Amino acid sequence: MPRHASQNASQSAPRKAPNLLLLIADQLTPGALPAYGHRVVQAPRLQRLAEEGVVFDSAYCASPLCAPARHGLLTGRLPSTFGAFDNASELPSEVPTLAHHLRRRGYLAILAGKMHFTGADQLHGYEERLTTDIYPADFGWTPDWSRPGERLPWYHNMDSVLQAGRCVRSNQLDFDDEVVFAAQRRLFDLARQPDGRPFFMTVSLTHPHDPYAIADPWWSRHRDEDIDLPRLRAADVRDDPHTARLRRASLADVQPASEAQVRDARRGYYGAISYVDDQFGKLLDTLEATGLRDDTIVVLISDHGDMLGERGLWYKMSFFEPSARVPLIVHAPRRFRPGRVAHSVSLVDLLPTLLDLAHDGTEGTEGTEGAPTPDIQGRSLLPHLLRTGGHDEAFAEYLGEIALAPIVMIRRGSRKFIHSPADPDQLYDLVADPQELHNLADEPAHADEVRALREEAARRWDLPALDDQVRRSQRQRRLVFEADGQGRRPTWDFQPRVDASRQYVRSHLTLDQIEAMARFPVPPAVAAPRPSHQDVGTTTSTPHP
Repeated sequence: MPRHASQNASQSAPRKAPNLLLLIADQLTPGALPAYGHRVVQAPRLQRLAEEGVVFDSAYCASPLCAPARHGLLTGRLPSTFGAFDNASELPSEVPTLAHHLRRRGYLAILAGKMHFTGADQLHGYEERLTTDIYPADFGWTPDWSRPGERLPWYHNMDSVLQAGRCVRSNQLDFDDEVVFAAQRRLFDLARQPDGRPFFMTVSLTHPHDPYAIADPWWSRHRDEDIDLPRLRAADVRDDPHTARLRRASLADVQPASEAQVRDARRGYYGAISYVDDQFGKLLDTLEATGLRDDTIVVLISDHGDMLGERGLWYKMSFFEPSARVPLIVHAPRRFRPGRVAHSVSLVDLLPTLLDLAHDGTEGTEGTEGAPTPDIQGRSLLPHLLRTGGHDEAFAEYLGEIALAPIVMIRRGSRKFIHSPADPDQLYDLVADPQELHNLADEPAHADEVRALREEAARRWDLPALDDQVRRSQRQRRLVFEADGQGRRPTWDFQPRVDASRQYVRSHLTLDQIEAMARFPVPPAVAAPRPSHQDVGTTTSTPHP
């Protein structure tokens, strides 16, 4: 057969859909990763992932808050479109997620770790969930915009900073160790007893989210003298109203951190990144050991970032870069040339992107840039991965605690625009002013640009109607939570189901069968010895102990 005919036949043959492994680190700001230029943090596995993959330098969350950010990346939509406003909002069961779409295409969808689902549906399309969540699934963390300035007891305070340091054990280490063990074990199961379907596995850790405490050896991976301090202190900037509210709500004004405490908090955070690096490294090693790596596309993201003391702010809930920007690395060196993408993109783009990658990265999905339904707002990143173009804009919103009204963001080209009916506008040129020190919205020369962006925001969000929806939802959820507290409170927290009767050595199979099935790779069969004359009639089928 001529060579060109062989190539055409190969191209026309159907390819097996790749496995997809989505790795999520909680509250990981990209500026703290060596892949994004940090010179202190020790994260060699993530650095190698970046060197072999495609790194997005300007990726943004859908909302700088855990639950709505995750709801946005799973649905390909801004969370306000289906009422997921804050950390106590439900993702409605009727809203399709990435897991639903991939299962329809024949994938086995597996979740291990944190997803911050609230309400009775704790799967949202995942066929298997290996662990419970670290956070409650009820409405207890519902904000109250009707009482501005009142500090609710579950708000962040400064304890995570003031008490930062080395620990022996923590709640988060207990959780993440379980998550990685369960995910690694499931990967071994898939190699030992293939399901026949490609898998989509989401592994979501709670590190490096505060509190900034970490055990050795990760605390000792960095030295005090190497820890960089925030570039901007609170005194170095003029506060916008939302920044001032965030600082008051976290008690940063009444519990100021010393330089040593700030250094300890950042060292704890950096150590937690090293811990994440080791844990994700275990999963990457498992892919290698089981022969799954070449057939698995790995995507690394975070839900949002962390201010880490910049401007005197900690945690998230802000649209400044350390809080709103996220790492995004796609590792598929056999499919995409390693490199970097400068264009601004969003985590809502993840759903159409992974649907395109489920087609082996060779074509769009349903001819609509990867969008499976008209409701999807995200756009596939496949053109960026293939270096054939792609969009350069991202949209985000914040509708959680401490805000007085909806806050929205438009990121396009070099510009970032932040707008809220309750606060003055902010406009920054991130090329000329990467630290966001000069608000161009205050300058008459940019009045026309600001006016056009305000009009665009009004078209994209019906802000008065959205404000009403948020406040109505808050009232309803607070009533439900208060009523559920009378008598026995119902629980929606996910309960992992484990059938111990099918674990390890049990009587449903012979011991030889069990040991062979659990071993990877499967050992070669051994011929049974021929019984001697005196053994005839004395053999038994009972498994040996």
